[in-house]
Amino acid sequence: MARMKPRVFSAMQPTSDSLQLGNYLGALVEWVKLQDTHDAIYGVVDLHALTVAPDPAVLRERTRRTAAQFLAAGVDPERSTVFVQSHVAEHTQLAWLLSTFTGMGEAGRMTQFKDKSAKVGESGTNVGLFTYPVLMAADILLYDTNVVPVGEDQRQHLELSRDLAERLNTRLGDGSVVVPEPHIVKETAKIYDLQDPTRKMSKSFSSPKGLIEILDDPKKVAKNIKSAATDSGTVVSFDREEKPGVSNLLTIYSALTGRTVEDIVAEYEGKMYGHLKVDLADVVVEYLTPVHERAMDWIESPDKLDGVLADGASKARGMARPTLERLYDRVGLIAPQLQG
Repeated sequence: MARMKPRVFSAMQPTSDSLQLGNYLGALVEWVKLQDTHDAIYGVVDLHALTVAPDPAVLRERTRRTAAQFLAAGVDPERSTVFVQSHVAEHTQLAWLLSTFTGMGEAGRMTQFKDKSAKVGESGTNVGLFTYPVLMAADILLYDTNVVPVGEDQRQHLELSRDLAERLNTRLGDGSVVVPEPHIVKETAKIYDLQDPTRKMSKSFSSPKGLIEILDDPKKVAKNIKSAATDSGTVVSFDREEKPGVSNLLTIYSALTGRTVEDIVAEYEGKMYGHLKVDLADVVVEYLTPVHERAMDWIESPDKLDGVLADGASKARGMARPTLERLYDRVGLIAPQLQG
């Protein structure tokens, strides 16, 4: 039976205690919108996080906190499938099958692998980091995904998923898997580090003072904004090259209020940077406080949260098993008679 809606898959790693504003605006806002038009599947990909050898207790806590923020942002488990990757064994089963269709050179050309392995050296590079894109392809292809929201840093990995899908269909027969298409998010505000506004806001590179974190105390959020790096001069204007600090603050203001940057600049004619920072701190705190409170409610109710994730995993397995059984059959394996 044909699906009524196209299927979208997206996921995040649980690599931090809190998501930051760039994650929220760049991904979660779009995830919530896509629930209306797509059959949405959203995962916390904890197996990917193992490539950096996290502390076990920290990983468990961050997995729950990440899922809690999905729900707090408006991802609705009644309209979407929300689950933890390690709860669905078919992900790793399909990843092994895909690895036998992936060339060594093909995997080795992945930019993120080259960048990350260069930082930690050969002794610190594990096989999981090398095969990370294959597991990511399994995440996507397992659900016969039609579209995947992608940023520039993940575009190459999606291309590998598409290449593998086309290879499977060529070698195993048409209809083996769906070839996913990129979903380009239009007009996404790019949020930069508050202390280094030439660099994207990121948990990997930013100092704590450079971030706006969803689960931070509102007072800390306000303090970070008020201490944000600006530029020489005093005129509030947008110039990404010459005035990156002020331009970043204006971008955040615009993204959270829906007002144009031009309108905001006009409001601050004759005013100082400090006025903009104080007002922006109020805007951000007002915007994020309800999300923060909803997330904390979920975090403080782990049994309730785990129940939602268990239901999501059950739904995910129901979608994943037919794909895996179909591919097992086509490569010559005896498809397991899965129970439960």
